Amino acid sequence: MPSPGRSLFVSPTPIPSFVDVVRNASEGNEQGIAAEDVRTTPVEPYQNVPPIPISVVEANVEGSGCGDQTCVEEGIYGEGGILGDIEEHRIFRSKKELMTCVSITAMTEKFQYKVFKSKPSFVVVRCIHTSCSWRVRAKKLKNHTCPTDFKHVRRRQATSWVVGECVKRKLINPGRVYRPRDVMDDMKRKFGVDISYSVAWRGRECAYDNLRLGTPEQSYKLLPGYLHMLMDTNPGSVVNLEVSNRNRFQYLFIAFAASIHGFSYCRPVISIDATHLKGKYRGVLFTAVCHDANQQIFPLAFDVGDSENDASWSWFLHRVKSVFGSNPALVIVSDRHRSINNAVQEVFPQAFHRICMYHLLNNLKTKFRNKTKELEQHYIRTAKTYNLQDFHVLFYTLSSAVPGVKEYLEAVGLHRWTRSHAPSRRYNIMTTNISESLNAVLVKVRELPITALVNEIRLLCQKWFHERRTKAAGCTTMMSKDVEMKLEGRKDRAQAMGKFQLDQLPCDHVLAVVRVINPIPHISSWTTPQQISEFELQPPDVRTVAGRRRKRRLPSMGEELPTPKCSRCKERGHNRATCQNPIALHPTDEAGCSGSNLPTHQPIHPSDQHSTPQL
Repeated sequence: MPSPGRSLFVSPTPIPSFVDVVRNASEGNEQGIAAEDVRTTPVEPYQNVPPIPISVVEANVEGSGCGDQTCVEEGIYGEGGILGDIEEHRIFRSKKELMTCVSITAMTEKFQYKVFKSKPSFVVVRCIHTSCSWRVRAKKLKNHTCPTDFKHVRRRQATSWVVGECVKRKLINPGRVYRPRDVMDDMKRKFGVDISYSVAWRGRECAYDNLRLGTPEQSYKLLPGYLHMLMDTNPGSVVNLEVSNRNRFQYLFIAFAASIHGFSYCRPVISIDATHLKGKYRGVLFTAVCHDANQQIFPLAFDVGDSENDASWSWFLHRVKSVFGSNPALVIVSDRHRSINNAVQEVFPQAFHRICMYHLLNNLKTKFRNKTKELEQHYIRTAKTYNLQDFHVLFYTLSSAVPGVKEYLEAVGLHRWTRSHAPSRRYNIMTTNISESLNAVLVKVRELPITALVNEIRLLCQKWFHERRTKAAGCTTMMSKDVEMKLEGRKDRAQAMGKFQLDQLPCDHVLAVVRVINPIPHISSWTTPQQISEFELQPPDVRTVAGRRRKRRLPSMGEELPTPKCSRCKERGHNRATCQNPIALHPTDEAGCSGSNLPTHQPIHPSDQHSTPQL
């Protein structure tokens, strides 16, 4: 049974995307100076241009009075990158850079200016309107008088938070691989500063905390308000947050309204799976997905729990049943995890629980190690056949090739892994590939804190549903494109083999009726009840393990991980960066070049060098 705790039902009224959060981080600043906004990070130094620093002595830039006063939404861009806003005591690399920033500011805020005074070391800029007080005055800075040997490549100002501000624009995409070594190289290339590995790592973590809506602890405190806005923006969505008596996080269940509405048009086959999270507080992400009319992934529900145990699976499946109901023809496909089997028998006793064909094949490879080739050759054909006569022939061949496998598969149950013995329609879904594919899409997202994780899942589903609804609206036939391609080559024999009746391929209107997922406003626009805004959700009570967190999953039983192939020597077991095999500069026939079509050059005799060709 699910573990005891309090359920916090968030009333219907999601979180902004990371880009939205970054772009609006400076809202509410009275002077319009976004000091903490990623849009105002210092400009990259111009390559091969000696700096001529100029400082803004006076800046009255609160807004021009002669036009529409608008804030800079996208920042001020130039050749070197983002130039930022004009403010007092800001130092520009040159007078040209200052004037570029002033010009772009005038274009953005829709006013005109004139240069009141301009000298090589001094400039004054004013608005052309006589009653407007907008002005900028800047002067050239004096050079440093410190001795040359006092200047260091390592600078004390390059602290971790400064490094984080300089590199956080590169980390907006959660799938971006940006190592501390890359941070060190960028700081050296842009600013000529040498920083240590630890400073680069801490700077990257500061940038992550800024872009991922705060630290992991702050992300848990932000979660109740985010869920409230998610339900308010997407009416009909179901959210259930389970907390302990000490307000510590336990479970979170989310099912979007678009998924709930679209499932009634899909075939009743649900694939369930779980994958481990890689954040500070770990946990497990549970998923329930099915196929849409175009054989694409259709997410149904998501759940975050502590671990993959009986209580977590039972809590998740109870919520799935309460939201999507209990269809008498429901089929659940999963691997052979014991907790899944126990939870399905408890929550869906009338449903037909099937085993993933490939997970069972991996189990067979582990038990019958010496017969791997024979298993792969006969097992898949036996599982996929439609009629019983073909099954008996193929199963006899498999049993003869691999002694002992017949008893093993019969103990598992022929009806759980074969298509021909299924008491209810399994359609054409024989594996949990859709669940594994969804886990692969979320492989980098699973490193995010809890609120950022939920937000990225929402963005992914929002993108998928919008694209598919748009494509389905342009279809002119009842069948989807994937189904039409499959039926072209099997219309003649579909009736004889019974494939069309067993697969029950849906029509394309399933995609057309799918609803969309609405975006969530910026955090500054949230309107949450006082009870939710004052509620401080605490992270789960888990013991964090010292050392670097594992990011690569452990292989399943019988799973064969692909070995890398070197693009230099064409051998497996290593890559090009670690290759130490010698490569011949002039390959000989023994090296495998005897069959090449390259022209061969014969040695020229000295007497033939100056001979005249005969016509």
